[in-house]
Amino acid sequence: MTSHSTPLPGSKSFWQHDYGHYVPNPALTQNLKVDVAIIGAGFTGLNTAWQFLKDNPSARVAVLEADVVGFGASGRNAGFSTRMFGLEPELVLLRWGRQKLIEAHQYLEKAVAHTRSLIEDNGLDADYRHNGLVRISYSAQQANRLKKTYQLFQDLGIDSGMSWQEPARVRQDFHSERFNSAIYEAGTGYLNPCKQVRALKGLAQSAGAMIFEMTPVTHIERTAAALLLTTPAGKVSADKLVVATNAYSRQVPDTRRLQTRQFPLWTYQVVTERLSEPQWESIGWRERQSFGDNRQMLHYFRPTVDGRIVMGGGDAIVYRQAPTDEQPSPMSWEHCEAHLKWIYPQLRDVRIDYRWGGPVSVNADMVPEIGFVGDERIIYSGGCFGHGVALTHLNGRTIADLLNGRKTELTDFWIVNRQSIGMTSDTLSYLAGRTARQALKAWDWWEERHLRGR
Repeated sequence: MTSHSTPLPGSKSFWQHDYGHYVPNPALTQNLKVDVAIIGAGFTGLNTAWQFLKDNPSARVAVLEADVVGFGASGRNAGFSTRMFGLEPELVLLRWGRQKLIEAHQYLEKAVAHTRSLIEDNGLDADYRHNGLVRISYSAQQANRLKKTYQLFQDLGIDSGMSWQEPARVRQDFHSERFNSAIYEAGTGYLNPCKQVRALKGLAQSAGAMIFEMTPVTHIERTAAALLLTTPAGKVSADKLVVATNAYSRQVPDTRRLQTRQFPLWTYQVVTERLSEPQWESIGWRERQSFGDNRQMLHYFRPTVDGRIVMGGGDAIVYRQAPTDEQPSPMSWEHCEAHLKWIYPQLRDVRIDYRWGGPVSVNADMVPEIGFVGDERIIYSGGCFGHGVALTHLNGRTIADLLNGRKTELTDFWIVNRQSIGMTSDTLSYLAGRTARQALKAWDWWEERHLRGR
């Protein structure tokens, strides 16, 4: 049995719907002169504003958001704060090499710790839980691949907090005959992304940031003296600019280079009704970890603090339309529900209370990047690939260091100002994305072909 909840006006995700009534800041209606302008009021933009103002309390910083705070991925994602980076670690190793894979893991370790400290030190109400992550396989083929991944982590010395668990232990913990072997990983967490991004708004404002919602930037002009940003009812003159729009970067005007560096890939999620105590008992999951499977088109799962299950993934779709155009996908939502109940037939009568989706930022290199656009006055961040919660929080600190002109351990990380592969044609990018999606789905079908009849 399913339901079709009616979202609150302006709600795009369950988190926004559950948050309740929200009053956005007024739009910009005057001309401003600032030290730093930031386009995008998500995790990246708000963290950057707060970190920069911590360093420069007397600076003038304006954050311009085309919709409302957390409109994009920062208000829609599943809230996983993990050490995941790009695609499979084997592919990162193949493309970038051993040392860069190690450095990426270390950066993400810092990112998870940084995010947790930021929440706890500032008393942010984000429903944060530091409960760990489980990477689960279904088939023998997936288990073999996962075991090789675990061996790779061990060989590189980046397996801290990880342990390998055989099927009997996994099934005992999660009460599902579908599960095979798994990697249990401590030291990661999850949060409510909408609560977090709106708490970050308050944090940035308390440091002096001026945040304007419903304020799209319609034109950017470079002059020798300043960067001039035009909005519908006011203009901003800035010494430096941060483009923190991730999957929406193609909508930023006058930055053609960004359009060739990333494209939006849509993914979808569902959330159940609240489970009763007997239902939770029937599925185990006592430690309330987040978990994800070892598929190419992965699924991801996590509990909420009020006893629901959030589940998403299983497919990712490339659209030709702008990412600001909402793209419902009933087929994706039906797949999520069916897969959850395939894992847990105990929940076959559980209702799905909410469905949503949103785009993530993907580039040709399949790893994140921070770089300059044209000259060092404009800094861009993108390519989070759906693993952006912890990453974007620490990226805010890294970008603040770049704005300050500092050379630090963070600015030395190899994703900063790297030479990424451009996408010369939207049509080719679209076709390549569709081809890759079909290939990955075929891979999953082959590895799971003996399971679906069970």
